[in-house]
Amino acid sequence: MSPSDRTRVKRAPDRAHYDSATLHAVIDAAYLCHVAFADDNGVHNIPMACWREGNHLYIHGSNGSRMIRRLGGGAQACVTISHVDGLVLARSAFSHSMNYRSALVYGVFEKVEALEAKRASLEAFMHRLVPGRQADVRPGNDKEFAATTVLRIALDEAACKIRTGGPCDDPEDAELPHWAGVLPFQLRRAAPIAHEACDLPLPAYLRDWV
Repeated sequence: MSPSDRTRVKRAPDRAHYDSATLHAVIDAAYLCHVAFADDNGVHNIPMACWREGNHLYIHGSNGSRMIRRLGGGAQACVTISHVDGLVLARSAFSHSMNYRSALVYGVFEKVEALEAKRASLEAFMHRLVPGRQADVRPGNDKEFAATTVLRIALDEAACKIRTGGPCDDPEDAELPHWAGVLPFQLRRAAPIAHEACDLPLPAYLRDWV
């Protein structure tokens, strides 16, 4: 996709990515996004669970939510996702950095109106969280679905910015006697912890969770 005036990266443009494959990968690695919007009380930036289906990013919430009502009414929104992959330690304090993957999406959310489409989207969300879980829980009932709004935003106006690699010291600092390199971060899964009132064996779909 071509960058718009809002998505064109001006600071460190060599880190910019505008292709769908990179955007999808950054979104698919996330469980949370931050949704920014404005109303009569100012500007707000709310963390929300998110998932992707095709060329749309989805969120959901209560019908009574101020944010859901505002976004469902056609307000402009900006969605951001970020992953920190490492701390970059340089020989100079001002050359320190971070390795990261980030995505930014502009646009207007739309409601998923059809009941069957809403159900399918929330099932896709459950599958995104834990594959196999949807078949092992009580499905949502009509009252719960009626109280929930599912919103989606097209990924048509979006950009990614990514940094990888080691420190970029100035030439005059390259020989200074200070350790330089990267302190990596990784998102790791830990062993499931059963609820104190649950004595059921671990389901098959969770045995490979770690």
